[in-house]
This record gives sequence, structure tokens and C-alpha cells, in this order.
Amino acid sequence: MHNILLVEDDPEITKLVGPHFEAAQYRLTSCSTGQEALKNIASSAYHLIILDISLPDINGLELCKTIRIADAHTPVMMLTCYAKEAAKVLALELGADDYVTKPFGILEFMARVKAIMRRSTNGKSDLPKKKEIITGDLVIDLDKKKACLHGKRLELTIKEFDLLLLLASNPGKTFSRQELLQQIWGFSFLGYEHTITSHINRLRIKLENDLNHPEFILTAWGSGYRFAE
Repeated sequence: MHNILLVEDDPEITKLVGPHFEAAQYRLTSCSTGQEALKNIASSAYHLIILDISLPDINGLELCKTIRIADAHTPVMMLTCYAKEAAKVLALELGADDYVTKPFGILEFMARVKAIMRRSTNGKSDLPKKKEIITGDLVIDLDKKKACLHGKRLELTIKEFDLLLLLASNPGKTFSRQELLQQIWGFSFLGYEHTITSHINRLRIKLENDLNHPEFILTAWGSGYRFAE
């Protein structure tokens, strides 16, 4: 059974979603503050963490950032009344996997939860079966979810690692920004393709010796990005 942590200070929302999680055979743990959430995360493993942004003690975005520092892999869904683009982009930049705006329809909400669980369980469709990808001095370890260059581990966020892995798994294949956004974050963030550019730029800073002449991640002008063959 999958374990889900809901961090939400509105008891009505907890009451609303509880029966639906039970019907889907998900084990739900709920709490109403960021401090309670951190205690739960420290003592238990979860397959999905759902965070309200407006918590009474810790802003949900700050909580997401804290979680990502300690755990780069557990999916995080932001649940909020803020519909502004800036809030969605910030959530994406901090490593959120989905963003649901209140008020929401319970059927769409559950569909998004199940979609995250499927992506987390099944992985990305274009990823390889092998355990390592080696390109020159770059080694990507799929099991340990780490990348090393010249024998030194690269300090990558989970989204940077996922982007690198997807591109390196398909050398020579051009991915549009929309395709990368869809595969790494899912449908919820379509329309925010410019965020891919900022992630690629940060990834290049960590990878490339010469940003003007990149060795690994190449720009397909007018199309997107590809990994060098």
C-alpha cells in the first residue's frame, strides 16, 4: 500500500480527500503544520507528500525546499489558493512535481495523485534499462541517482538529474522544451517551458568547461535540446 502525507490546515479538505484515498487503497497520514510534517517525514517513508502553501507556521514553499534538501526523490504536490504564475514557477523551481489550485474538483485531484504515483513507480518511458550511462568522463549511475564528472560527484537537484538522465539516455535526439517539461514534471506545468531553459543553464554550469562551446548538452536552435552523440 502506498503511503501519502497530507500537510493541510483546513480540516474540511482533509475530510474531503480522506475517503477517496481510502477507496484508492492509499494509506493517508495528515497533519496541519510544517513542524508536524517534518517529524512525520523523519520517522516514516512516503510515496507522495501533499503540501498546502499557507500553513500556520512554515510557508509550504519553504517546506518544499527543506524537504528537497534532505530528499530529492519523493514526489511533492503543492496545494494552494494562489493561482498566479509566479507562485507556480517558484514551486516548479523548488522541485514540486505538481501544483493544484483551490478550489479543486476531487476527481481531477485524485487523477493527478494517481498520475504522480504512476510516474514515480514506472519511471520515464525514454529511460534505459541499464544501470550506468558513461560518456567520456561523465558517469551517470541510475541506481544511486548520481552523476560524476572526472570522478567527482556533481551536486544536482532531482530535476537537474532527471533532465540529464533523459537527455543522456537518448543521445542525438532533440527534445522540445514542452516535451522535457511534460516528461520531467508532467502535464500540470505545461505552459512554463521557459523554466526548462533555467534548469538547462544551471545544469550546463555544473557540467561544461566552456559554456560557449558545450560538450554534453547542445542547443537545437528553434527546436530544443539534445545530448551530444
